Amino acid sequence: MTQKRHPLFIPLIFVGGLIFGFGLGFSHMARPEVVLNFLQFEDFGLLFVMGGAAVVTGIAFALVPRLFDRAPLTGNIYGRRLKAFDRNVLIGGTIFGVGWGLSGICPGAAYASLGVGNVTILWALAGMFVGAYMQGYWRSQRARTKTQATNTD
Repeated sequence: MTQKRHPLFIPLIFVGGLIFGFGLGFSHMARPEVVLNFLQFEDFGLLFVMGGAAVVTGIAFALVPRLFDRAPLTGNIYGRRLKAFDRNVLIGGTIFGVGWGLSGICPGAAYASLGVGNVTILWALAGMFVGAYMQGYWRSQRARTKTQATNTD
C-alpha cells in the first residue's frame, strides 16, 4: 500500500534544492578551484561548509523521529536503512573520490556550478551520467547472468 504524498512535497523539494544550490554558490563551493585547493590542504573553507551541513543533518536525524512518528510530507514511517560496509562500498567510494579529485567537484555542486556560469563543468556532468549508466548496465548484466546460471541448475 503506497502512501499519498502531501501536495507540498515536490515544491518543498524544489525549494530545498534552491537553498542548497544558493548556499553552494554563495560559499564558493561550486567553483572547482576552491574544492581542489581544499583537497590540496590549501583552503579549509569546505571543511566548515561540510561541518555545518553535518551538524544540521545530525540534529535533524536525532530530533525529528522523536517529534513525529511519520514523515510529515510522505507519511512514511521513520526507519534506519543500514548498508553493510563491503567490497562494493569500498570500490564505489574510491572511484567516486578519484572522480571528485580529478574534476574538483561533487555531483550536487556540479549543478550549482552551472548556475555560477561554469559551463565547462558539463564535461564532468556528462562523465557522471555515463559512469552511472555504465554501472547500471554492468549491474543488470551481472544480475541477468546470475539468473541464467540459477535457471540452468
